[in-house]
This record gives sequence, structure tokens and C-alpha cells, in this order.
Amino acid sequence: MQGNSLLEIKNLVTEFRTEDETVKAVDQISFVLNKGETLGIVGESGSGKSVTSLSVMRLIPNPPGKISGGEIIYHSKNKGPIDLLKLSEKEMRELRGNEIAMIFQEPMTSLNPVFTCGEQVMEAIIIHQKITKKEAKEKTIQLFNKVQLPRPESIFDAYPHQISGGQKQRVMIAMAMSCNPSILIADEPTTALDVTVQKTILDLMRKLQDENDMGIMFITHDLGVIAELADKVVVMYKGKIVEQGSVWDIFSNPQHPYTKGLLACRPPLNKRLSLLPTITDFMKEDAEGKMIEISKSVDEVINRYVITAEQNKAQHVELYKKQPILRVKNLKTYFPIQKGIFGKVSEYVKAVDDVSFDVYPGETLGLVGESGCGKTTLGRTILRLIEPTGGQVEFMGKDLASLSQGELREMRKHIQIIFQDPYSSLNPRLTVGEAIMEPMQVHGIYADDKERKKKVIELLEKVNMKAIHFYRYPHEFSGGQRQRICIARALALNPKFIICDESVSALDVSVQAQVLNLLNELRKDFDFTYIFISHDLSVVKFMSDRMVVMNKGKIEEMGDSDEIYSNPKTDYTRKLISAIPKGDLDDIKASINRIRKTIA
Repeated sequence: MQGNSLLEIKNLVTEFRTEDETVKAVDQISFVLNKGETLGIVGESGSGKSVTSLSVMRLIPNPPGKISGGEIIYHSKNKGPIDLLKLSEKEMRELRGNEIAMIFQEPMTSLNPVFTCGEQVMEAIIIHQKITKKEAKEKTIQLFNKVQLPRPESIFDAYPHQISGGQKQRVMIAMAMSCNPSILIADEPTTALDVTVQKTILDLMRKLQDENDMGIMFITHDLGVIAELADKVVVMYKGKIVEQGSVWDIFSNPQHPYTKGLLACRPPLNKRLSLLPTITDFMKEDAEGKMIEISKSVDEVINRYVITAEQNKAQHVELYKKQPILRVKNLKTYFPIQKGIFGKVSEYVKAVDDVSFDVYPGETLGLVGESGCGKTTLGRTILRLIEPTGGQVEFMGKDLASLSQGELREMRKHIQIIFQDPYSSLNPRLTVGEAIMEPMQVHGIYADDKERKKKVIELLEKVNMKAIHFYRYPHEFSGGQRQRICIARALALNPKFIICDESVSALDVSVQAQVLNLLNELRKDFDFTYIFISHDLSVVKFMSDRMVVMNKGKIEEMGDSDEIYSNPKTDYTRKLISAIPKGDLDDIKASINRIRKTIA
């Protein structure tokens, strides 16, 4: 994999000016990307990894941002070594998308909703290559074939909203690859994708890299993905590089406590833990901001939280002695998709198709499957946010389907939902305190707003927020903090049952660990029952007592989470498990050997 340098970052500084101070988002960082090599950049939100990629592309908004120091030397195949920071905007435009391409994190916001997918890729080709529209269209369809898009001709004419997230990401990859770039920068390209779609995207990037001898800068918070794809790793924390080296060295012998924390807080697949380790198990900062190391060994910290099979079995014996709190019987949710000339429904999408299961008090039942399997629709149908087509949902002995709207509203005090995207589920015009207080006011809980405010502050502190956050607005918080606010709002009515719908899928692995631990602590403190919905089988396995695997609206298999992982009964479940990026040393060794054979 080693070859000539493609990109040399030397003492790069990128800063943002606010009213009060200047923040160094990237602070004196240096690294090298070689031809045919994948460099993984990892760290939490705010570590500076995305700002590093935008600095290379010269896409830092000025004001408030500015690249104030260092060099970015690109070794162009046509022009030799160039310092990108000395180029004019016109010269940079000639390189951008042509020799240096970028895939952004969220394809929906990167693609223009008013142009078809084909038109957008064609535009990139026509700008950089002197070819006709007809030739550009042919090349676009070839690219769509290359990135394994189904029905390339129809996707050429489709608008972004008409295709899935995985397909949109492949359109972005096709656009990035359209001019055979020397460098591909991928900024969190698989964060919100199913594990099976993610695996396909990673395999595709590896294949395109081999064909084009391309250098890839891959930015992510998921070290499991890095283990599968990268040759070298750069670990960033608060704008600085705290550790860098080969993927083998970083995973087998991490040196910095922050790296150890990132490695430890991924939900393990081969052990059951009571809590996930977090960064604070390995390091803390003193009053002056200086880092103090707490623990040296990743294994030692993980072993503190291990639950044995016997302990787990004993907990389950007690759990399943009780009567179910929720019974779902033959539940169906069908959506009409075609109407004849007289408005008659001629076909249905069977989103939930004859599903039955029980949930016991104090249990966490995991719902797992790919996008489109019906898990979110099932969660919303249980709450009657979507009306069922047939079947029964009994909660605490009452059939929810037969309740009037008034009775249902009263029952919803006891069943709450935490949605996937905390930002869109919070009203931007309400302060955090008002948002949490609102359901209390609707249901007339507590005597007055003074008492409610006191309760809201208690809830904020319970989810590790502060009393002063009561007066702030949602946009003033990070994704992880917003999710905690949504958890506090779900707790406001003292519910017995909470449905968590992909509630950690877009969070950093370290923040995800904190939120999952918080949900487990709240379950113990308040004796909650959860349905935990996710496409990430490793997260569901950590959270759940039992697991339901869904596919095409039906239950593929259901049972003890550990048992399903160690002994899956169906091919579909085996496929889901095999697609999880594990980050094991054996997998890294196999990947290194595979690369060596490819070179030979």
C-alpha cells in the first residue's frame, strides 16, 4: 500500500472567530496520505476531523472561519506538488471534484432536490471533461452500474427523495468518482446506514480504490469501520492529533487514554456488559484543562462491567415470572400504494404483516432489521400514531385499538416514544424547559408551573444536564445533549413503557455509550419497560433481554439476544451479524493479509 505521497498536511491551523473568542478547531496537525492508501480519521463531534477535510477542500466559510497556518501539499498527477492554500479560488475549483473529490455525511442535503440524480452527476462530468451531453449521460449510467445501483436508467431520471439513503449515498460516490480523482475524502459516509448497506458501500469504496490506485481519507467516529477499511489511523481530540499509526498498532496497542476510551465504548459482541465503558473511565481533565490518565488497560475496564451467563439467566428467570405488560397479537399495518381510475386500492405495502409478541414489565425488547423491514412502523402502530389495519395491541389489559381519542390520550401518559432525530422532534421556538413542561401542562400534572419547573430541573439533572439549560433553545446543544433532552421529556409524565426508535443511531460512539448507559440506569431507577428499535445489531444486543429480528414486515426470529447472536436460526439474521464491523484483531490481520496478496 505504501507509495508516493499524495497529500502532506503540515502544522495546519483552522480557526473560527466568535464574538467572545477565537476557537482553534484544528490546531497544528500534521499527517501524510499515500497513493493507494486509506487513512482513517477518528474522534468525537467537535474533535476537528470534518474541519480538517473541509480545510483540504478549501471549503471553510470565511467569515467566521479561516485557515491561519500551515501547508496542504497536494502531489498532482499533472502539475506536481502544489500548496493548496496558495491557489486562487478559480485554480482550486479546477482541482475540486476533478482530482480531489469529497463525499459528504448527509447525501440528502448534498443532492439538489430539484434536479434528477442523473443530471447532477452529468453536471460534474461536463464541468471537468470536454464531452457532449450524450457522452456524459452514457458515462453517468456506466458509473451507476459501477456503484451497483439497481435499474441505473430509472435512477438517472429519479429525484433524490424517490430513492433510499443507501442509493443516495451511491449516487454521491458515483459523482465523486466521475473524474477518477487521485484523492477521495469521505466524511462519515455510512453513519446512518444499515449495517448491510454500510458493508456494501465499504466494499465498493475498496474496489474503486484498487481500480484507481486512489488515496482515501475516511472520517468517522466508528472504529469498527476504520478497522475494516483503513491502513493508517489518526485520532483527533479537541483539534489536536493525540495518536497516529498503523491500524494494527492503534487497535492492538493504543497509547493515548482517549484512543483507549473510543475502543472500549463500542458495544462488544462477545460479552454481556451491565454498562458500557466511556471516555471518563480512561481520562479526565483538571481545572486547567490538563489531561489526567485514570486507567491504562482496555480489557481491565471492560471486565469491570461483565455479566456472566449465569447472572444473566438468573435475571431472566425473575423477569419472565411476571404477566406481560404489552401483548401484540396478529398486528397488521398495510399502506395502499396504487389506486385504479375509480380510486380503488389495488395493491398494498405490508409494512407490518401478522406480527405477534409479548413484552414483560422491566424488560427491554430489541427490534432489529434493515431499513424498510417494518420496525419503526410497528413501534408507531403500537402507539396508534399509525392506525393498524388489523390485530390487537393490549397494554395493561386494555385494547389500545378500541380506545376513543380521549381514552387514548390518557393512556399515552403511560407509553412514550423517543424519536430518531432529536432536533426535528423539539420545537425550535420553545426553550428546553418549556418543551419538557408542555406534556405536563397538557395532562394537568402538578398544581402549577412553579411545581412543574422544579420537576423539569430535576429531570434535566437526572439526564446529566444542568438547571441553567432550562432557558436555552434546542439549537444551542449538541446531538447527544438534544437526545438527553428528549429522554427528559419522555420521562415528564412518569411513563411505564418507552419506545426508543433509532434513538442513538446518529450519535458518536462515545456519546452513544453515555446515552445507552443512561437509558439502562433509568430503567433500574424507574422500573421502565422498553422496546428498543435499531438497525445496529450490536447496540440492540447490548440493550436487550430478548430480540426480535424483522424482515419485510414479518418476524424472522425471536429469542434471547445472546442466543440469537451466537446461534442465529435464519440466513437473514446470519447476514445481519456478518455485516457488523467488529474491529477484532483477527479481522484486522485478515484484512492486512488480503491487502498484501492484492499487492503481490
